[in-house]
Amino acid sequence: MDTGYETSGHETLDPVVPHHSVPRQKKNIMKIVSYNVNGIRAAINKGLLQWINDYQPDVLCFQELKATPDQIPLMDFEMMGYHHYWFPAQKKGYSGVGLITKQEPDNVVYGMNEPLYDNEGRFLRADFGDLSVVSVYHPSGTTGDERQAFKMVWLDFFRKYVNALRKERPQLVLSGDYNICHEDIDINNPRKHDTSSGFLPEERQWMTEFLSDGYIDSFRQLVKEPNQYSWWSFRAGARAKNLGWRIDYHMVTDNLKDRIAGVGILPEVMHSDHCPIMLDLA
Repeated sequence: MDTGYETSGHETLDPVVPHHSVPRQKKNIMKIVSYNVNGIRAAINKGLLQWINDYQPDVLCFQELKATPDQIPLMDFEMMGYHHYWFPAQKKGYSGVGLITKQEPDNVVYGMNEPLYDNEGRFLRADFGDLSVVSVYHPSGTTGDERQAFKMVWLDFFRKYVNALRKERPQLVLSGDYNICHEDIDINNPRKHDTSSGFLPEERQWMTEFLSDGYIDSFRQLVKEPNQYSWWSFRAGARAKNLGWRIDYHMVTDNLKDRIAGVGILPEVMHSDHCPIMLDLA
């Protein structure tokens, strides 16, 4: 099946943390990474660019840029061989998504044609032949009832939007920070967090219904073990104790199921309170 994406000739390599990967046969693959950097300028100051240069993803989806393109060292990405695309929020120092890719996309779409969400820089799509890769940043509801209500309305809009998009672009990789843990296995001490935004029953139910529309949580397709997290609070040494949440996902349409060649979470990569997550597509 033609994705339109020419891989860089990668042979499948063990990710940074091998025990978070699945053994795979060596083959040419498309290496996709998603990373909420919690401020790309701060992450760069902590060595982000060197990590990208070492890891060499084919496509890297960023969330929570907290920066505009004029504040990002674009030449550094270009010197590493990447085309780059940025969709910042209108509010300074807030939200925003980006995407870098070794191969130039056929088409790039900024936003969802809905100013309420596009003003917050939450959705960026790149098309490669039949395949579309999206960097998405779902709202958080942790600041209070108003933003939690905003989040729930967004979730309904997002679900309808991508289901409609799928009729036009049937192969979707929806990569990003969903700000939801789906199952008990995806969060430390689940009963402690039953009333916390990100693990509310209505959020978890939304995730179940979204997956039932024909999407796959690619990580759980291959990895069933507990204690696999992608975000940790800065408080109380949560990361060192691995008291985390798995809120970052590569969701893929079910027609890509047989092409999931490898998945991983890379908790030892520490430029943010999140860590990168990876997906290999054969």
